[in-house]
Amino acid sequence: MTVIGGGTLTGVYRVFEALDELVTLCEEARGLPMTTSCVVPRGDVLELLDDVREAIPGELDDAQDVLDHRDKLVADATEEAERARTEAQAEADRLLAEAREQAQQMIAEAEHEAERTVGRGRREYAELTERAEAESERMVEAGRQNYERSVADGRAEQARLVEAHEVTRAAHTEAERIVDAATDEADRRRAECDHYVDGTLADFSETLESVLDTVGRHRHQLRMSAPTGQGAAGPPRSREDEESESREVAPREGWRRWSERLGA
Repeated sequence: MTVIGGGTLTGVYRVFEALDELVTLCEEARGLPMTTSCVVPRGDVLELLDDVREAIPGELDDAQDVLDHRDKLVADATEEAERARTEAQAEADRLLAEAREQAQQMIAEAEHEAERTVGRGRREYAELTERAEAESERMVEAGRQNYERSVADGRAEQARLVEAHEVTRAAHTEAERIVDAATDEADRRRAECDHYVDGTLADFSETLESVLDTVGRHRHQLRMSAPTGQGAAGPPRSREDEESESREVAPREGWRRWSERLGA
């Protein structure tokens, strides 16, 4: 950025003022008939041009020098740019070569590390697989042994339960047989007892009936052998005789009914 001083600004302003005066001078000059030309005072114009030349800052002269030497400056700048580009290209090629070398080295190291990691992983995988297979075989063997032991225990328990069931069933059968035998024996003894009692009572009933018949016959004979003066009808029967005869007949009828019930 170019910094312009106070003198430079004053010169620039003077240039614009002189140019404005020249324009005014041309506008106010007397024109020539039938033409666009005019007549201006030469001294005033030259004076204004001198003021413009003097008022032009030195930077414009420098700029003119630059314009005059622009081809050389452009050539120098182009040469410098080409040199910088060449150096930059060489530096870029060097950096690229170094980067490629480092990349190849890193790739080689990475491949070596990958191979080492893969080898370690394969070894660990083989070890883990071997341990897993051994553990699996051990678990399978343990499961098989547990299964066989469980089957053996189940069969033993089944045999024990079957045996216990057989013993229980045999005990129940024996108990039923004993109960049936006891029932049959009780029925037989009860029948024998009933038969014995029935026979004894029947004999006793016959004996009583025989005794009662004998007593009745004897009494009848006694009545028939009574004195003739009383007649066949005998003496008048008193109330006591009737009650006595009723008492004699009542036991006989009672024994007969009891004998009939026993016989039934």
